[in-house]
Amino acid sequence: MSTKIHATTDALGNPLGFHLTPGQACDLEGAEQLLPALTSNTVLADKAYDADKRIIKPLAAQGKIVVIPPRRNRKRLREYDKELYKARQRK
Repeated sequence: MSTKIHATTDALGNPLGFHLTPGQACDLEGAEQLLPALTSNTVLADKAYDADKRIIKPLAAQGKIVVIPPRRNRKRLREYDKELYKARQRK
């Protein structure tokens, strides 16, 4: 048995929230719990969160800028800010 830790951080990498799920759970389950509480105007996430109905549309409806690269298997690729996406990697 394993556990997956889902977390949100601010631009400096400081933790804002976390949610635990079983290890076999989809990443989107944690995101659906954490993302509605975010107060930032921009959300950066990796390709695992490229889900229109569950992630992108709800965030856009809240007026947030969504910076998530599209998965390669998408029929229609979405545009995203590549330079801003690079900023998600804290060094």
